[in-house]
Amino acid sequence: MSATHSEKPTPYGLLAEFGTPKQLVHAAQQANQQGYTLDAFSPFPIEGLAEAIGFPSTRLPVLVFCGAVFGGLSGFALQYYCSVIAYPINVGGRPLNSWPSFIPIMFETTILCAALTAVLGMLFLNGLPMPYQPIFNVDRFSAASRDGYFLLIKNTSQPFDKKRAGDLLRELGATEVSEVAP
Repeated sequence: MSATHSEKPTPYGLLAEFGTPKQLVHAAQQANQQGYTLDAFSPFPIEGLAEAIGFPSTRLPVLVFCGAVFGGLSGFALQYYCSVIAYPINVGGRPLNSWPSFIPIMFETTILCAALTAVLGMLFLNGLPMPYQPIFNVDRFSAASRDGYFLLIKNTSQPFDKKRAGDLLRELGATEVSEVAP
């Protein structure tokens, strides 16, 4: 007869609720200095919070620029192919590669590709769509869209010790600390 070993799964992290935006920013700064991987939630943008949680700079502007360059070059290449290679027509003695007449289409394809790259890049970099997020299982988290200020310490943090992280959050003024099940 073998004994089953039931082990409690590692939590997704610890979610702490704070009373004010100032407390949230201060707690995020302190937890970030301790080396924790953080995420923060509030009903409105809070100045300094992104820096406090160590939010990385985004690569989205570079992606949008590359999309815009691709769009402009594609618009030019399409018109060049149509006007010079596939169906050359000499109208009024102008050259076949009359690039000034290509500018409106190049502009439109530049804007189109930049906008599509921005939307798709934003979705990809944000990890969307994400149909399941473990923090939605915490009862108090519904207040994040109304009047709650929450700080999440993820279990991917090195070193993640549930007791030590919970004690730190309570020391920093958390009104409630909840374990987030995976």
